[in-house]
Amino acid sequence: MRNYLLIFSIFIFTSEDLYSDSFKYNSFNNHGVIGLINMPSARFYNEASHGITIYDGTPDQKITMTSFPYDWMEASFFYTNIQGKPYCGQSFDPVCQQDYKDKGFNFKFRLKEEGLWPAIAVGINDIAGTGLYSSEYIVGSYGINRTDFHFGVGWGALNGSSNSFKNPLGHLFDGFNNRPSGFEEKGGQFQPDRYFSGKTASPFFGLSHAINENLLFKLEYDSTFTPGRIGYEIPKEDFSYGIEYSFRDNFTVGFLSERGNHTSLKFIYKNDPKKLKSNYKYKKAEFKDDDSKYAKLIKSIEANGIGVNKIIETPKAIGLELTQFTHPNLDIVEEIIRSASYEAGVGKTVKKNLRVASLQGVSEYNKEFENNSLLIYQRKSKRSFNTKTNFTFRPYLASREDFFKGALLLENNSELIIKDNFFFSTNLKYSIADNFEDLTLPPVNTYPAQVRSDVKDYLRSFGDGIFIGRAQFDYHITPKKNHHLMVSAGILEEMFSGIGFEYLYFKQDSNYAFGFEIFDVTKRDYEMRFGTLEYKNVTGSANFYYRNYDIIPFDAKVSYGEYLAGDEGVTFELSRSFLNGTKFGVFASFTDVSSEQFGEGTFDKGIFFNIPVYGNFINYSWRPLTKDPGAKLNRKHTLHDLLIKFKPYNY
Repeated sequence: MRNYLLIFSIFIFTSEDLYSDSFKYNSFNNHGVIGLINMPSARFYNEASHGITIYDGTPDQKITMTSFPYDWMEASFFYTNIQGKPYCGQSFDPVCQQDYKDKGFNFKFRLKEEGLWPAIAVGINDIAGTGLYSSEYIVGSYGINRTDFHFGVGWGALNGSSNSFKNPLGHLFDGFNNRPSGFEEKGGQFQPDRYFSGKTASPFFGLSHAINENLLFKLEYDSTFTPGRIGYEIPKEDFSYGIEYSFRDNFTVGFLSERGNHTSLKFIYKNDPKKLKSNYKYKKAEFKDDDSKYAKLIKSIEANGIGVNKIIETPKAIGLELTQFTHPNLDIVEEIIRSASYEAGVGKTVKKNLRVASLQGVSEYNKEFENNSLLIYQRKSKRSFNTKTNFTFRPYLASREDFFKGALLLENNSELIIKDNFFFSTNLKYSIADNFEDLTLPPVNTYPAQVRSDVKDYLRSFGDGIFIGRAQFDYHITPKKNHHLMVSAGILEEMFSGIGFEYLYFKQDSNYAFGFEIFDVTKRDYEMRFGTLEYKNVTGSANFYYRNYDIIPFDAKVSYGEYLAGDEGVTFELSRSFLNGTKFGVFASFTDVSSEQFGEGTFDKGIFFNIPVYGNFINYSWRPLTKDPGAKLNRKHTLHDLLIKFKPYNY
């Protein structure tokens, strides 16, 4: 070990500074937390960043999804498979013949940025799981040239060092000296009596060194508690080390030697949309010699994905009525209008009236301006057809049959625009390859009605040819200013078809919106074509939305109503959205189904995100347990989703 430290002391003081780029020279540890090998650090990525870590070790395998809703907050969800540990104690039960599965959430918060003194962060792992990985820590990080130093104190599963010391928090409150032992057989519950508690705490430390822009060396004193339920071997030494190689900043592969016991492998994907995002590149249109300035203006705007419905003119200004679905934020739309106006030679002030279909969004002119204007152009309504086919991946986690299931799909999304506010859209899928055929174990329960817990029956049908994910009509209208309506009918999602409508009061300059929705739905058969099952229900909710722009920006949604299974209750959502379309969120539903009736997990909860990956957006919602209470319709979009595009974000 002395030789290691001597070598790195030479590196430290003779190398140039590369740590100005935290995204490039920091990576996730085995548990999806920015850190070393098993130990965390006080480093963070930019807000809106996200990543996936796949770890193959002994005895555990782990998949972790990590996001950064703020540059001072790291949130991750993990799902793990522990080899050699039985799922349960009943050998006659086929479920018990597999390895143990576990899942939970990790959070880390920055307390102080690095300056003259180190950066400091505090974190909690497995915050609402079984407690198998339950741990807490306080950690500091300090960079010198190419080397980043990390040092901290750990509790719980990070309190396994032979150099542990008396819990310092016990001097503040005696309750910190007692930590509940063992773990909960059923996860999904918060256990605050565990946090930062125990008779002792353990130190940990380590460093990472950037050999060059692609290679990162890591060395740590590992304080993980290894004996016990997880089945780790007793360590042969206290130190772990590893080397990581990065491809194009986004992909990293790591080779690790852990405490002299075994080697492991780690794959990381990470994405910083701010870093990768480039300014929108304005597309120039082709003009004819005799084109008027308004013809040029229309061609330029429409070449950039925005439809021109109407142009009106006064002596001092022109008004543009535009509609678009393409661009995720108002800044890009305004830049296109400015560039198109300049290119067309329009010297007057431009006032815009932005619409999503016929839904009224941002309007910079009123009825008086419109009444006193001369009509220059009125687009004739005509039908159009758009289609796009690409490859997608459909994961399925937390199956009791296996650690990971998934499908590679060929997916087609098409849209027929019948009128400006009347659409027919389809989603067709074909499974190129999947491993869903052995999903046979029945759900734990189907209370109060089976609406989502039979998801395996749908997944097993993926290999039976082309199936319909969605085929629906949508009609949008704003009958009165700030009052919006949408009617939808057809195959609404993979499991349900039906008809319904939504109303929303949405004022563009307000922080809040409210409305309601109601749908009469029928459960689809498992082939996911045109057949149906016997189950029917009327589901609906009253919805309230709030957007906060202050120091900690966030979006909140509260809905109350009846769910697909007939239970009634309330759902809370918290999310963070960004100008580039990235979105992270969490939700929890509490219904009249008791925690005892719900079983493991006690209530429905999960995460959802919308992230950009190579020009496409991946929308995904994940809950630890697929149960029936709290189940909602998976709609293509809501009125709020459409109208919020034109409301500026605090980016």
